Amino acid sequence: MDIELGEFYARLGTIALIIALGFLLGKLKWISDKTNGQIVNLLLMVFMPAALFTAFPNTYSEESLNMFLAGMAGGALVLLALIVVAKVVFNKWFYKGEIGYESQFALVFNNATFLGYPIIATTFGQAGLVPYSGFIIAFNIALFSYGVFLFERKLSWRLVRDTVLNPNIIAVLLGMLVFLVGIQVPNVIADGATLVGSAMTPLSLICIGFILSHAKFLTLIRKWRLFLTAVIQLVLGPTVTYFLLVGLNFPTEVVIICTLIQALPTATSLALFAKKYGGNEIESSELVAVSTLMSVITLPIIISLYLV
Repeated sequence: MDIELGEFYARLGTIALIIALGFLLGKLKWISDKTNGQIVNLLLMVFMPAALFTAFPNTYSEESLNMFLAGMAGGALVLLALIVVAKVVFNKWFYKGEIGYESQFALVFNNATFLGYPIIATTFGQAGLVPYSGFIIAFNIALFSYGVFLFERKLSWRLVRDTVLNPNIIAVLLGMLVFLVGIQVPNVIADGATLVGSAMTPLSLICIGFILSHAKFLTLIRKWRLFLTAVIQLVLGPTVTYFLLVGLNFPTEVVIICTLIQALPTATSLALFAKKYGGNEIESSELVAVSTLMSVITLPIIISLYLV
């Protein structure tokens, strides 16, 4: 698995056009906050699970199983390492209580769902989606447990329940079961899941564009902490990921997938979690916007340094 820069940038251009469409729709107010929230909910509960369920090959192979397990193990190790790094970097002395926990969230959790899936799917196809599916299990377990904990600062049975019952985790496990056992899913179900999952890419990119359309860019210039946080997240995250996985001799496919994901902007779920669990909703949304814009500069650099 290699990244051809010309082809990769061409695909990024297509992705940028769809994000621009979401931006335009937001500016024209053809999409409201309520509508965007409903789309996000559908993405997380319907479209993404369908896409992950169909990510596995139709026939069993030991190589695919190994890639899936390696993706899950690599993702777990990367997330644990970044949790430690985030606590050290974004400490109370550095931020003095200002968006400290939000910044830790930003470093650990990148846009693996709304932006990561389209990039992996369009660039690598099923060869990339198998290790990605393994990674996304570790990602969602961490997101809906530690990610929520960062805002609520307490453990609860609800955290455990929501993590176990997360549709994306259930979809990956079902897809893996079908793959391992060799169950022949009826075409009417398989084709339906594929069609539903295919909506994941354009809708997720439109949502990102919508979020950017609400950013007040002139006011962001004065908030230097947001830019510093974004730079740290976009550079330190993929660097730690690359050297950790290469040092542990993980397969090249897993190194590429995990490093590429960690080079992406911070997760759009940061703003959603801040709103739901009592964080700084405004600056969280601004951090997502700043990180997304700055990734246009940092992503090609990271790819050139580590992945080409």
